[in-house]
Amino acid sequence: MKLKVCGLTKTNQVETCIQNKVDYCGFILNFQKSHRFISLKQAKILTELKKGETKFVGVLVNPSEEELERFSGLKLDYFQLYGNYDSQSLLNIKKRYKKKLITTIQVNRQEDVYKYKKIESETDIILWDSSGYEKSIGWNYNWLRSINTKVKKMVAGNINIEKLDELVGLTDIVDVSGALETNKVKDIIKIKIFINELKKINDTN
Repeated sequence: MKLKVCGLTKTNQVETCIQNKVDYCGFILNFQKSHRFISLKQAKILTELKKGETKFVGVLVNPSEEELERFSGLKLDYFQLYGNYDSQSLLNIKKRYKKKLITTIQVNRQEDVYKYKKIESETDIILWDSSGYEKSIGWNYNWLRSINTKVKKMVAGNINIEKLDELVGLTDIVDVSGALETNKVKDIIKIKIFINELKKINDTN
């Protein structure tokens, strides 16, 4: 499984992820209620860092066209979208802003996981996340066992080290945020510990 660390806010956090070959770094760009929100100025600083193979992801909640335009100027590899999208709207965004897409399915009940069918043709990664924002709610990851798609799968929602074993075989990427924080700030030590534990699991599976 690959790793996305989401809600990064400081240079040392991003540099730690890059140095430890985290696959994706996520930045909260337009959801100001989040304690992980960063300004456009800070986003420019962080996305200018030399990132090697790490991919930079801009997380956007129901973004307006103006916001998409504004953030398209950042050195982002992906837009991660929360909102109600279909394949055509995603295609329009990809063509206009020249970004790969992570499209989010928010899961409240089992039937929600199948909503991916209306977006899988035009998204690069499908993210299944808990319903709501900033709640860090877990859900039954086993609901994904019946999913059949060629698109890369990402899972979020109260993921921590203890839950990694049950995610083996269910997802290509784990998206982690709250479990890597101390007092609502990304903790460098926790990030490194999580990376090492994930590597152990990957090496034995």
